[in-house]
Amino acid sequence: MVRPKPTTASTPHQNTPTLILDNGAFTMKAGFAQSTTPADPSNDCHLIPNCIGRARDKRIWIGGQLHNCKDFGEMAFRRPVEKGYLVNWEAEKEIWEKTFFDKDAKLKCDPHETNLILTEAPNAPQALQANCDQMVFEDFGFASCVRCLGSIKGPSLNAYNDTQAFYGAPPRPAVDATTTSAPVIPAEALLLIDSGFSHTTVTPLVHGRPIQPGMRRLDIGGKFLTNYLKELVSIRHYNMMDETHLMSEIKEAVCYVTDDFAADLERTWKGGLGDDDRRRQRRAEDHRNDDIVVDYVLPDYSSHRQGYVRPSDPARAARMRKLGPGGAAAAAAVGAEAMEDFMTLGNERFTVPELLFYPSDVGMKQAGLPEMIMRCLDALPAGLWPAMLANVVLVGGNAKMPGFLGRLESELRRLAPSEYTVRVACPPDPIKSTWLGGVHLASNKALLSQVLVTRQEYQEHGSHWVAKRFAGGGIVSK
Repeated sequence: MVRPKPTTASTPHQNTPTLILDNGAFTMKAGFAQSTTPADPSNDCHLIPNCIGRARDKRIWIGGQLHNCKDFGEMAFRRPVEKGYLVNWEAEKEIWEKTFFDKDAKLKCDPHETNLILTEAPNAPQALQANCDQMVFEDFGFASCVRCLGSIKGPSLNAYNDTQAFYGAPPRPAVDATTTSAPVIPAEALLLIDSGFSHTTVTPLVHGRPIQPGMRRLDIGGKFLTNYLKELVSIRHYNMMDETHLMSEIKEAVCYVTDDFAADLERTWKGGLGDDDRRRQRRAEDHRNDDIVVDYVLPDYSSHRQGYVRPSDPARAARMRKLGPGGAAAAAAVGAEAMEDFMTLGNERFTVPELLFYPSDVGMKQAGLPEMIMRCLDALPAGLWPAMLANVVLVGGNAKMPGFLGRLESELRRLAPSEYTVRVACPPDPIKSTWLGGVHLASNKALLSQVLVTRQEYQEHGSHWVAKRFAGGGIVSK
């Protein structure tokens, strides 16, 4: 794309629009900071698939175009972000071009007149950081940028949210970004749990700055859980190894975190040769598993694009089993109901997210999330423990799973010293939480001007100076 020649500026302009981009592995959260913070700024945040899809008819869908796709069957995805790090700028550039610079884009902007707040995962390799700076300043030509590193990491943007409101405190008043009175400041202490698509990170924050020795990473995220669910379903029901999009939807619709894994496993156990008559009778009389076992009706991408959940009907499932593989399509004479393809899901609903607490169930040599949080605290001064345990915030797409918040709090309460208060909260929209933190950061014009690096500074001092500038919180000698 041909763009006008950029102008240079030594300092960020106060009236320059600020684009906030939480460049996640699954979706990009993008939008512009408003001059006055609205009552619900999340309405300005757009969720854009951060991938390029190829349908079975060989058609290519880029980024937000996937919202218009009607057939996700056997769709293959190419994602620029792998294991939390942006490694494929060739694909990312196509998505950014379509999202921000296309003539019909909702978020169309002139990069030469736009400030950029861009997030990245903690502990990104320096080579990837340098590539990112090169793309932002040289290829796209943004006027100024802060790559959220060091004092302003991607997770650290959550410290600029009204975290105490998550625990029931009165919300703080909106801030007018055109003034410098009563600026938004980061939370004094925050223990952030970010469970996203690629991984789950634990980041202790003090005044918005991460404490590097305490940062921990669990290599289980939404992608890992979806792949595990694909394997279980492919063994027990249909071959779903090529249906990544559909299995992701099923995971979001049916999976939950149980508060008693052993009891729910017993309730959904179908029985075996080793069961005695008393155990079989007790299970037959126990109807509590009726709220666990459900049927998921699969989409056919013609009459309905979205699958849905309904209560399990064993008689209907038995009839479908008699029809055999592909028998639903051959049962047109029976009625429309028999033509539905569905799968019955029981213990898959809670065994999949259980990996966040016990990765060893699939052979991973990593501690579960509660134990990882305690290892994070072990690396911190003992004086910070009370503040951290009392201000635990859970964000990311996996935070929306029912039961996750309560289970994590109960597990932490069991492991933490009894004299400390344990509070775990989740924002109203955990997916947009980091982006909203960027909105509040942008409202503090004084702080924003300190951390932004202009294109002229990048050209004069080079990528090494920019890396030190971001790592040092925006204060580096010239």
